[in-house]
Amino acid sequence: MNALVACFSATGTTAKAAKLLAEAVGADLYEIRPAVPYTSADLNWMNKSSRSSLEMQDKHSRPALADTNAPVADHDVIFLGFPVWWYVAPTLLNTFLEAYDFTGKTIVLFATSGGSGLGKAAQGLQVSAPGARILDGRLLNGKLDKAELKQWAESLGL
Repeated sequence: MNALVACFSATGTTAKAAKLLAEAVGADLYEIRPAVPYTSADLNWMNKSSRSSLEMQDKHSRPALADTNAPVADHDVIFLGFPVWWYVAPTLLNTFLEAYDFTGKTIVLFATSGGSGLGKAAQGLQVSAPGARILDGRLLNGKLDKAELKQWAESLGL
């Protein structure tokens, strides 16, 4: 499997899971970064006027990326990681998907979450990568084991 692990991590939790997954499957690792980093105030989901709340209320929100240097073209399988926000992926992931051509590629979602599953993340992201096959992956919360992650990736049959 020629894989890339690409992730957005607002607080570092998803980045830790992505790094371990990349090591487990022998994949390249790429961090999806917003042009304007999120502050803790931006991430306050209890504040209806916080940046993340406003972005998530607008399905057409596309926060700018810090760069578009991801080596997507070099990989057939992309493990795409993110923190779950409002039961879906942050809209920054839509920006990322729309910045590249994913035609013919398989995207496997993984996420971290304080309390919910992947929800409708795949459905919300498919519109931004119409030529790709997007698979619901799994949550990578808590203590993770490289051997178990490798076994999970292999079980996908990619």
